[in-house]
Amino acid sequence: MEKPVQVRIYPNGPILIRGPVEIVGSDGVPVPQRRRVVALCRCGHSALKPLCDGTHKRVRTFRPDW
Repeated sequence: MEKPVQVRIYPNGPILIRGPVEIVGSDGVPVPQRRRVVALCRCGHSALKPLCDGTHKRVRTFRPDW
């Protein structure tokens, strides 16, 4: 039996998704995945949106309310 997909929200950081999942962009095209764990940007500053590139560490003004 396959493990369920795990979604973890990190404080002041990305959303990490572990497990088989397809992410589709607003244009309807699947986002290429190169890793088994996918990090989604929440700060809005990533150059790889919707994927996280770690920019939230430099943009210290990012403080989500959830």
